[in-house]
Amino acid sequence: MIVSCQGLELSEGLLRVSKAISNKIANPILEGIKIIAEEDTLTMSATDTELTIEKKIKAEVRQEGETVVPGRFITEFVKKLTNTQIELEVNDKNQLTIRYEDSESVIQCYNPVEYPGFKNVESKEYFGISQKDFKTCVNKSIFAVALDDSRPILKGVLFDINNNELNVVALDGYRLARVKKTIKSNMTKSIVVPARSLNELSKMIEDSDEIINIYVGEYTIMADLGDTKVTSRLLEGDYINYKQIIPVNFETFVIVNKEQFEQALERATLLSRASSSNYVKFDIKESNLCITSNSELGNLKENIPVSVSGKDLIISFNPRYYLESLRVNTNEFVKLCFNNPSTPCVIVPTEEDEFLYLILPVRVIG
Repeated sequence: MIVSCQGLELSEGLLRVSKAISNKIANPILEGIKIIAEEDTLTMSATDTELTIEKKIKAEVRQEGETVVPGRFITEFVKKLTNTQIELEVNDKNQLTIRYEDSESVIQCYNPVEYPGFKNVESKEYFGISQKDFKTCVNKSIFAVALDDSRPILKGVLFDINNNELNVVALDGYRLARVKKTIKSNMTKSIVVPARSLNELSKMIEDSDEIINIYVGEYTIMADLGDTKVTSRLLEGDYINYKQIIPVNFETFVIVNKEQFEQALERATLLSRASSSNYVKFDIKESNLCITSNSELGNLKENIPVSVSGKDLIISFNPRYYLESLRVNTNEFVKLCFNNPSTPCVIVPTEEDEFLYLILPVRVIG
């Protein structure tokens, strides 16, 4: 293999695909990035067997071939050579020579035959969504996925596709996030995508109205970004029926300024962290929401003016769950919906139904 390309394009490509290299490497060859030179294209790809990222750049290919290079090393090495032309040559000992300006370096590569093959998603089923809406779906849901391994299916995000309606859902047993968007689709299907795959894909796309198509296979999905393809394995198993969890009727409604509410909770959290109980109490009465927090360090009591309809209520929560939902919320006001001290609170917008967050209360004894 002998190929020449611009250092900046090579560096950007290596940096992009290196995001698929896992920190937990069971097989040393998965630390590598596969490079294929053919016709006028250099194709770079990396995988951890769950997430695969492939990137193509234009190149002058004088001799076709392939190899697998140490991923993190070459990514950092080429990052220092963005302003020069680079030549890559692989000899019969599978050694890669990197030539730049009047210098060269030689590194030993892995055997490309041992690298796992990539399965293309050959499916006519797909959904199209604007890049902006996709980022919104991920950012407003992914924080609610489970982090432990007790229920692996909850470490992913559910994409519930019903023709042109998409519901994106994440939950961990204590809270639930649901985001609703209109899409272009030719299917009705539910899939669960690993949170890490979604996070990396979201970072790659722009906050624009440009449509991306995501193709859905039996076990994998593939997002086509033109010169970049991102493929992810789907999580197998039955996801929790989220529709049964969300209450339909409520007895108390509170409309509160999002920024005021968030700032009050942040101050209350400073005290609750120092307490073993780690909760804050809401006392909802007339046109006031009183937030109290107690710990060995001291006590906090904040009153926020709100609009209340329905019954008075005293209820307690882990404030972190509220804060994480409020931080991704761009609305000026939110509506809090309650029933009683032992049932979930639901947070929704005041005017539309794009997002919904459900939070379980803390049971306080005594």
